[in-house]
Amino acid sequence: MQLDKQDLRILDILQVDVKASAEMLSEEVGLSTASIHRRLKRMRDNKVITGEVAIVSPKSVGQAMTFIISVQLRRDNVNCFNLFKEKVKKSHRIQQCYYITGEADFILIVTAKDMQDFDQFTKKIFFSDSNVLHFKTSVVMDRTKVSLALPLID
Repeated sequence: MQLDKQDLRILDILQVDVKASAEMLSEEVGLSTASIHRRLKRMRDNKVITGEVAIVSPKSVGQAMTFIISVQLRRDNVNCFNLFKEKVKKSHRIQQCYYITGEADFILIVTAKDMQDFDQFTKKIFFSDSNVLHFKTSVVMDRTKVSLALPLID
């Protein structure tokens, strides 16, 4: 799907404030509200906009800890990668998962209430999986920047 400058501007605004009204978008982009609605529908239908979510403060819901984990799987069985991906998708503790190149195979962003909660998570996800060769954990000290916004406009 081809996106023009007005589409990119709409997306740029929505990445910061998904609750921006069609009227506000109309004023910012210079299009009618009907045109804004048509463009939004087209971008949703074409999966340019894949979801619209609320961003919740982890601490406010008891998820005070965040971890970045690199995972290395046994590479003798390609199916183990697919099985691991499926397990990751089912875990509500894993916020993000990236299949990567290099020494590790995956990078995970994981939240937990405390270290005991995280310990239970590691036993369930890593230690019980014979395909996990190695995992390395870093504890996040401060959430300096958290965003999924993409750079759309120079």
